[in-house]
Amino acid sequence: MTRWLVTGAGGMLGQDVVKALGQRGLAVTALTRADLDLGDAHAVRAAVTGHDVVVNAAAWTDVDGAEDAYDEALAVNGTAVGVLARACRDAGARLLHLSTDYVFGGDAAQPYAEDAPADPVNAYGQSKLVGEQAALAEGAHVVRSAWMYGAHGNNFVATMLRLAAEREYLDVVDDQRGQPTWSYALAEHLTELGLRADAPPGIYHGTASGETTWYELAQAVFAGAGLDPDRIRPTTSDRFLRPARRPAYSVLAHDRWAVAGMPPLPHWRAMLEHALPHMLATRP
Repeated sequence: MTRWLVTGAGGMLGQDVVKALGQRGLAVTALTRADLDLGDAHAVRAAVTGHDVVVNAAAWTDVDGAEDAYDEALAVNGTAVGVLARACRDAGARLLHLSTDYVFGGDAAQPYAEDAPADPVNAYGQSKLVGEQAALAEGAHVVRSAWMYGAHGNNFVATMLRLAAEREYLDVVDDQRGQPTWSYALAEHLTELGLRADAPPGIYHGTASGETTWYELAQAVFAGAGLDPDRIRPTTSDRFLRPARRPAYSVLAHDRWAVAGMPPLPHWRAMLEHALPHMLATRP
């Protein structure tokens, strides 16, 4: 039986990966940030030993905080990934490392291919790019995702559902484009990728098909929850200034799944339709 290790198992995606593996009846070791210091090479080697596939869902995810704490973000998103990737190589384990659309500049006019040049516009993206490079150097699979939401942790869809009960109208930006991705659907895709031993290493884009804006997504969330989508009003990014610059265009291409014999993830609307009942059932 394939033995799996999931790091960052307490996060939104990590919890869903553990669940997806359990649904397949696979043997999994789930380690949270408190269980494993990814910067401790000895501890990482010990944790990886005995496993065939490692899913690294651990990350520094405070995008704005990384602007003033780049060294701390780099330690988790960059340096620690190198430690883990080398441990996986030495143990003969396949590494599936999660990365982000933020490695791109966000100024494209068509979906970013897997081999498009990276050009991060903020410190978080820079730290994640270092991690990508470290993982790829050791023959890992790097899976970039974006606009992720799910039943656990803070995310845009959960925030919309919460604010729906607190405010009559919500102003949401309509000048950023991306691919809203349900974390559980991505977890199932990662599971399938990990089971395909002949899937070539390299970069894959783990985002939903199609594209939309935050405004259109918010309207879809309200409609799916039985609320009036006209309570969502469009606005622009300059109304919500943040310490870290956000890419305006975060649409990724999915061509490389074909080399692994897998289809891309479903369209974002179909994904949201499946996700909303779970989120409404598990959140207040």
